[in-house]
Amino acid sequence: QVQLVESGGGLVQAGGSLRLSCTFSVSTFRIYNMYWYRQAPEKQRDLVASITSDGGTNYADFVKGRFTISRDNAKKTVYLQMNSLKPEDTAVYYCNGRLYGTSYWGKGTLVTVSS
Repeated sequence: QVQLVESGGGLVQAGGSLRLSCTFSVSTFRIYNMYWYRQAPEKQRDLVASITSDGGTNYADFVKGRFTISRDNAKKTVYLQMNSLKPEDTAVYYCNGRLYGTSYWGKGTLVTVSS
């Protein structure tokens, strides 16, 4: 059974850092494009960052310069390093893996940034 499991969320003060991890239990992890999304209460789910199978990255404007996405294919894990966190970064963060027409989602990890 394919699973994505996020971890690393929690409560942090504004200006602090967290690193989220997402482990994806698929044998072909290295060829998946991976994404981090977030959804704040009563808001839509927004794309935060993406990393392709060959390591190309993209970021939403609201996290550029503060967040870094990376992957470790040997560990089948994608990371989201979040620095200089702001209260508006408070959300549930979801990991998404896509390959051609397939898409898998994790259950999310809550990040709360206090002011």
